Amino acid sequence: MDEIIFTDPITPLMLKAEPAGELADEALCGMAADVLSSEGGMLRVRTRYRYEGYVSEKAVTRTGSAREWESSVTHQVIAPFADVMSGPSFESGVMNTLPRGGRLVASPQGEGWARAALADGTEGFVRERSVRAISIWSGPEDELRANVTADAVRYLGAQYRWGGKSHAGIDCSGLVSMAYMLNGLYIYRDARIADGFPVKEIPAEYARTGDLLFWDGHVALYMGNGRYIHSTGRSSGVVINSLDPASPDFREDLASVRMWGSAFAWKGDGAQ
Repeated sequence: MDEIIFTDPITPLMLKAEPAGELADEALCGMAADVLSSEGGMLRVRTRYRYEGYVSEKAVTRTGSAREWESSVTHQVIAPFADVMSGPSFESGVMNTLPRGGRLVASPQGEGWARAALADGTEGFVRERSVRAISIWSGPEDELRANVTADAVRYLGAQYRWGGKSHAGIDCSGLVSMAYMLNGLYIYRDARIADGFPVKEIPAEYARTGDLLFWDGHVALYMGNGRYIHSTGRSSGVVINSLDPASPDFREDLASVRMWGSAFAWKGDGAQ
């Protein structure tokens, strides 16, 4: 099966084989996918997080195997955006700009700079503080929950974009899936619980920081104390709201949560 590597900073994945159609998802620089079929200059692809969409053949690099690149990746962008410079200084030329979640090979060079290699072969420099080592989903549960929540908060103020998942624009499921992906876990990309993915339904009384709230067609990440973070068209982007009617950021239309979900093992007795 052919594979592709996404080399543009942000590549739109369309719901149908229509370049100007509905956006289903966005692939970020350095990610890879399997090619399922080809249709009129569009490739139907399946990402590593098992989401499918159509992408223009011109927007990707086709390769017999992307595994070598993926195994070499060391870092991901954690700043909203990271400029890739031709030299280790702000006066150098900007060669590319990667969004949060973009993947690269990076090695520290001193004085706050790291040498960077991109999927398309570009080599340059990025600020060390703009990138973070690729995360593996492991460690104390409380720490993982805190990290997922902190990474969701990084998107505060980003505008709402249907199908988006970068600081340039992000939707509700893009926000929660990216918060988990940045920490090494793939959850389902859409606003529902799907078989074969780690999120499972839990009783509301056992929800903790980092768990998920579901409504019909909408999802948010729980922050504890009745507060949750989500991306919503009504608020034009990523905001924090509350389930407490006495809170000034209470959303009456979201007062009744349809379902709660957790990516952490729930034992059915209140313990996680």
